[in-house]
Amino acid sequence: MDNGGTVLEVGADGVAIITIINPPVNSLSFDVFRGLKETFDEANEREDVKAIVVTGAKGKFSGGFDINAFGIMQKGVVEKTSPGLISIDLLTDTIEGGRKPSVAAIDGLALGGGLELAMACNARISTPVAQLGLPELQLGVIPGGGGTQRLPRLVGLAKALEMMLTSKAIKGEEAYSLGLVDALVSREKLLDTARQWALDIVDRRRPWVASLYKTDKIEPLGEAREILKFARTQAKKRAPNLNHPLVCIDVIEDGIVAGPRAGLWKELEAFEALVASDTCKSLIHIFFSQRGTSKVPGVTDRGLIPRQVKKVGILGGGLMGSGIATALILSNYPVILKEVNEKFLEAGVNRVKANLQSRVNKGKMTEEKFEKTISLLKGTLEYESFKDADLVIEAVIENVSLKQQIFTELEKYCPPHCILASNTSTIDLNLIGKKTKSEDRIIGAHFFSPAHVMPLLEIVRTKQTSPQIIVDLLDIGRKIRKTPVVVGNCTGFAVNRVFFPYAQAAIFLVEHGADVYQIDKAITKFGMPMGPFRLADLVGFGVGIATGMQFIENFPERTYKSMLLPLMQEDKRSGEAARKGFYLYDDRRRANPDPEVKNYIEKSRNISGVTVDPKLVKLSEKDIIEMIFFPVVNEACRVLEEGIAVKAADLDIAAVFGMGFPPYRGGLIFWADSLGSKYIYSRLAEWSKLYGEFFKPSAYLAARAAKGIPLSASVEQAQSRL
Repeated sequence: MDNGGTVLEVGADGVAIITIINPPVNSLSFDVFRGLKETFDEANEREDVKAIVVTGAKGKFSGGFDINAFGIMQKGVVEKTSPGLISIDLLTDTIEGGRKPSVAAIDGLALGGGLELAMACNARISTPVAQLGLPELQLGVIPGGGGTQRLPRLVGLAKALEMMLTSKAIKGEEAYSLGLVDALVSREKLLDTARQWALDIVDRRRPWVASLYKTDKIEPLGEAREILKFARTQAKKRAPNLNHPLVCIDVIEDGIVAGPRAGLWKELEAFEALVASDTCKSLIHIFFSQRGTSKVPGVTDRGLIPRQVKKVGILGGGLMGSGIATALILSNYPVILKEVNEKFLEAGVNRVKANLQSRVNKGKMTEEKFEKTISLLKGTLEYESFKDADLVIEAVIENVSLKQQIFTELEKYCPPHCILASNTSTIDLNLIGKKTKSEDRIIGAHFFSPAHVMPLLEIVRTKQTSPQIIVDLLDIGRKIRKTPVVVGNCTGFAVNRVFFPYAQAAIFLVEHGADVYQIDKAITKFGMPMGPFRLADLVGFGVGIATGMQFIENFPERTYKSMLLPLMQEDKRSGEAARKGFYLYDDRRRANPDPEVKNYIEKSRNISGVTVDPKLVKLSEKDIIEMIFFPVVNEACRVLEEGIAVKAADLDIAAVFGMGFPPYRGGLIFWADSLGSKYIYSRLAEWSKLYGEFFKPSAYLAARAAKGIPLSASVEQAQSRL
């Protein structure tokens, strides 16, 4: 049973139990679909079967359509029946229209195709904590097994749209209050209740319902159209570059206007077109890449078991330290926060409290949970408190000698097994640990701000870091719900190093005549959460200048040096916190363009001796995007060439989760490959002739462009192509 299957057992009461078996989440592969068809046909034919109950093995109903099958479909290797046809034939005709009633017994997960299977049954019994949802839009497709037609008929249009468009699952309790499930029972009573319910349908003690033809929850046509119109407006606002949410709304509307059977055929047609779309390919690439980041050749394949971390020390209660502390206590890790004096310590603890309080205010946390969580945090002014810590994370300002001094102290006070981590975003770890003898347990744990919200954890290893320490940190990353990416050690590591040309290219363009606000607009339209200048304001110019200096020092031949930020900072314009940077900020932190910025750009130009280039004054959106992102792709090529990143997909994840690169473009390298290495090389080569070394194509890019090899192909793949 490689790709799963089903098992049929008939009880003395005449109820056939069909169990889906496809670990770990009982996903619906083509083999499972085939098994369901065969077992349902058999149960419908057998004389000794009165009714049918469907369930999933080991407490999970079904996690949905097998995502590996998407890849098969995208390559055009679809088996004789497409998933859509399977769903109409199996779900609508065989299950919902079967001669015997069927009941779904739901525990654990009923997601995507799993929920669609449950909705095709004549009733649903669930545990209170089961999760039910249709998350298909996260993968660039729409529900393809009747979900767009049945869910609105079971829970009403507004709730169905919300569930599909946000991809959020709901718990069994809420599903019951909405009418998506018919009864709530404990796990122990689930099967018995479902059996009895099925027999009650046979004996007409309970109604025999086909969800597809229910009409009581659907609003009258005029009202329905208003709801759909509002949903369209919201979808366009939330994701202006995405088409599939609008397709989903159209298909729902088709079913309401032309009837559910017509809606099913529309759904099937739309699903198959979307599976082949670039958006779906990109999002599925991100889905698999995210799961692949925790596999590190030579580290995670050694059979090492992560050690238990019972206590974590954090140095520094500033924005980063308090964010990291918040992330840890939210996952039940006891934390000791160290600061240099009482005033700073109090401020640090208050920041953590404020982070938790905002969760309470949003209804994501109860007061009781708040008290329990904050009790895991203790403050200290002494290194002595770290004597029983299993992990210490240093999160102080980016100052080499200060960090060196801290690590010397940590080596003295922490137990010999303790992991010594730094949250530095740019400084070479060998420099930080230079004065210690503990280099095998020094590692980078680079969080992104705000640390309790941003999903990426960049784990930085040096040549000396022991594999055990990496495995330990990967485990902690997973437990605090971060996506960990393991990278090698260099200035800026992977994320900040790959993205340092992003801000520099933007400043280059502005000094040569492009408009600050047009650049931000084009980059936001491309799909980034904000443009490079709005980001500089958010981070603060102090950080921008400090990290810029690191890159100028380490990569002098390919950095663009500018006086723009220092000039603005001298004038007390240092970003959002100062209420003015490239933008002016009102009381509600809304950003407004500022005509005065032009004067600073003029001043900076004069100092650097730069003249305005008429070609760059009126750049198209496409040119802005390429001139800002191609240098970033170029630096990513160097990071791959030096082995700082293990694989291109890790950089895609780092770009999406660390820098907000749009996931529906598949990440930085995936997007670059969609344009082709030859094209990127030719553009950079052209700009490099006009504007100098900053744009010079890397050797890796040049070699791949010459042979037409994708940037994402591994070195081994590239060599075999050559």
